[in-house]
Amino acid sequence: MSQIIEVNGVSKRFKKRTLMKDVNITVNEGSTIGLVGENGSGKSVLYKMIVGLIEPDTGEVIVRGKRIGRDVDFPSNTGALINDPGYIAPYSGFKNLKYLAEINQIIDDEKIRDTLKRVGLDPEDKTKVKDYSSGMKKKLGIAQAIMENQDIIILDEPFNALDAKSVVNIRQVIKELQTEGKTILLTSHNHEDIEMLCNDVYIILDQEVVEFDEKIKEMYFSHQ
Repeated sequence: MSQIIEVNGVSKRFKKRTLMKDVNITVNEGSTIGLVGENGSGKSVLYKMIVGLIEPDTGEVIVRGKRIGRDVDFPSNTGALINDPGYIAPYSGFKNLKYLAEINQIIDDEKIRDTLKRVGLDPEDKTKVKDYSSGMKKKLGIAQAIMENQDIIILDEPFNALDAKSVVNIRQVIKELQTEGKTILLTSHNHEDIEMLCNDVYIILDQEVVEFDEKIKEMYFSHQ
């Protein structure tokens, strides 16, 4: 497998607090990487550095051979659900995705409808996003991350706020994306999600990112 994402010697501080130091991660094309850690440990920050939303204080992030923030501002063909995305509150879910799709203009309305159905939303539902439940908003976020057939997909806590039936469906969606050869970065506090879906797992521990082993796994998930 070829390397598609490289995080080399990355460090980041916020408000005089060190979130991570000298982080090194290599992600192979077509793999699914799990990232775990306590709330506030820096998982979302690392994802934001990968997609170019924030810059590391030191080190570099390379995606498809391009240095983020130097060679390119943002990685191409990358979809991301990080934290809680902002939407146009008076618009329906379909209308929000249609608005986003107009930026790249590579998918049509039918693809948007199919993606909404795929994640368990009704494309004909006229409910305004401001009136969506937390679970519906989460599904909409997943839909925007995958609707343009992105090669790299970052899913930060995609199962939060979902009911049991929806969790099963989104797990199946991720498995289908894996079959399609997508590179996926996944965060979840549920060890079943991580064990079921990920090839390799990393944990942010004491400001460092280390590979998950059985000892760390027992220590981490015993506190969940």
